[in-house]
Amino acid sequence: MNCHSRESGNLNDSGSSPRALRCSSESRDDEQEERSQTMLDRSYIGHTFDAHTVEVEKGKIRFFAKAIGETNPIYFDEAAAQAAGYKSIPVPPTYPFSIDLEAPEFLPMLKLLNMDIGRILHGSQEFEYIKPICAGDKVTCQAKILDMFDKKGGALEFIVLEVTFTNQDGDVAVKTQQSIVYRN
Repeated sequence: MNCHSRESGNLNDSGSSPRALRCSSESRDDEQEERSQTMLDRSYIGHTFDAHTVEVEKGKIRFFAKAIGETNPIYFDEAAAQAAGYKSIPVPPTYPFSIDLEAPEFLPMLKLLNMDIGRILHGSQEFEYIKPICAGDKVTCQAKILDMFDKKGGALEFIVLEVTFTNQDGDVAVKTQQSIVYRN
């Protein structure tokens, strides 16, 4: 909001001249125009990031399972996992997100879109489990920007990412879709 002050000729109770404020909504338009100039570049919709491959480790699976409060022995004991039909210790639900975080560059979309990490929020995330991922698997992660849109007149921007997790046999094991919220 655009405000101007001017001195009034009348004295207030403290003996000083009160200041009158006159405000207009011109700056709202300026703020919206500034926001539109700083909006994320939509030409990156469809951009595919460099793939990276991670070897899934038993110790990391156990640590993650413990951190999320999992108690099922298949996530801790190889014999229990094999008795349940797995080739080795399987990853618990949501673990693929941790695999994606092992990329050589942390959150590469920040650099690509020139984003300030202090202005991002995790909006949502969905997992589609197609095949189990187990300890010893070599998983390749491939991320792609599916969509970008804004809400609240550009005050909030959303980046929709899809990550595909493919095992060493070339089989898609998991797909995730997440939305990142960027505050302007």
